[in-house]
Formats: sequence, C-alpha cells, structure tokens
Amino acid sequence: MDDLHRALGDISSIRRQMARSTEFRGYGPVTLAATAVFALLAAGVQAIWVPDPANHIGLYLSIWISTATISAALIAAHAVTRAHRIHSGLADEMIRMAVEQFLPAVGAGAFITIVVVYFAPSVLWILPGLWQVIFSLGIFSSCRFLPRAIVLAGGWYLITGLACIAMAGDRALSPWTMGISYGAGQMLVAGILYATAQEAGDEN
Repeated sequence: MDDLHRALGDISSIRRQMARSTEFRGYGPVTLAATAVFALLAAGVQAIWVPDPANHIGLYLSIWISTATISAALIAAHAVTRAHRIHSGLADEMIRMAVEQFLPAVGAGAFITIVVVYFAPSVLWILPGLWQVIFSLGIFSSCRFLPRAIVLAGGWYLITGLACIAMAGDRALSPWTMGISYGAGQMLVAGILYATAQEAGDEN
C-alpha cells in the first residue's frame, strides 16, 4: 500500500512539473477581446449616467466592479472548458496554477478598494490607477507560463496606471481612464493570444 501511495505521489509530482513547464493556452483571444468591449461599454455607461463620479462614487464603483466581475467570470468559464480541450490531463493542474498566479492581485485590488472607500474617501480618485498597477502585477506574475509577449500588456497597464495616479485628482475618475486603458490593454492581450493560437493551431 505504501508503494502505491508513493507511486501516486510521484505521478502527481511529475504532473505538476509538466504543468509548470507547459505554456498555458486556456485563455481564449475572443473572450479577452470581449472583455475589451465590456470596458468600452462601461466607460460609455459612466459617461452618460455618472458624469460627476466624484460625487456619485457608489455608482462609479458599481459600474466598474460589475464589469470586472462579469469579465472575470467569462474568462474563467471559457478558460476551464478551453484548458480541458487543449491540455487534457494536465488541465486541472494548469488551471490551478493560473488561479494561484493571479489570485493575489485580485485579492489586493479588492482589499485596497475596501480600505480606500471606508478609511480614505478623500483619495478615491487614486483607485483607477491602483487597479491598473495591481492588474499589471498579476500579468507579470503570470508571464512565466504565458506567451513571452504578454509582458507588453503588463507594461501597458503599469504605464496607464501610473499615468492615472499622476493626474492626482478627480480627472482620474474620467470614464476613459478606465475605458481606454482596459479596452486597449485587453485587445493587446487578445492579439498576443491570437497570434500564439495561430502558431499552435488552436481554435479561438
């Protein structure tokens, strides 16, 4: 029985090593492009319904948190089905690794939002920039099992996030600081994934 447990442990270890050395192809370019469209639509909604976000911060947060939640759910659902199709037996391990790489950034973004909203409301304008910087860190941490060019997307979000922070005021809450940043950024990610999928012969 001990030999069986040892053999199963060795197999599990081998699977983990294989997953770590394999490029994750679970993220679909079409799905990422859809999230870019969601960001632009959210910016349009904010421009029409929340023209003064500094004085209606609840509505502002509702728009962007809802957009982020829907986008994340769509990406996750498609990643699970796509990973099982492409990576077969390694899918579960690779999905777990993808979540582990990005989850700290998601948690940090959520907790920073809560802290700023409840304890530092005078600097709520800093949130869009912080979200983008944190998102860039999530991308950078995922680079080791994604296409190398994905580092460009991480750099994009870092630059746009710092630019938003540099605005240092209510201008940072403009719908287009989020709409353009995430719209263009997600399109960049989609383009990189599409090129990689074409080279690998994957379906989008």
